[in-house]
Amino acid sequence: MQFDEETARRKVQAAEDNWNTRDPERVALAYTEDCVWRNRDQHVVGRAQIVEFLTAKWARELDYALRKELWGFRGNRIGVRFQYESHDADGQWFRSYGNELWEFDDSGLMRRREASINDVAIDASERRIRGSRPESEHGVLLPVF
Repeated sequence: MQFDEETARRKVQAAEDNWNTRDPERVALAYTEDCVWRNRDQHVVGRAQIVEFLTAKWARELDYALRKELWGFRGNRIGVRFQYESHDADGQWFRSYGNELWEFDDSGLMRRREASINDVAIDASERRIRGSRPESEHGVLLPVF
């Protein structure tokens, strides 16, 4: 699959929408059967491990809500920046900032994902990401801080 700006933006928004369902089985369908991930310090290979990884992630990152932004694209690759907020079981909120590198197969499934992520503890009053992004905010740039 080769991307132009419009198809890359649509792919990024579709990924954001999909991840905001917090449904590991549904999210995993966007990846090849043998997809390879690096997520922080973890390595995940294949859909079964993706489901296992996301199930554990959303069990500890409660009320997870995500925003993604197209950073760049070339050929079958897309670079994304993202932010998400969640809280732990003790009620501490976090904003997580990161970048992802994506590579797709010819059918449009992601076959490689590399994510670098940093977490910042925030007060509940500092939250700005609440639930899925309304369509009127699609394409709105993320603040740096």
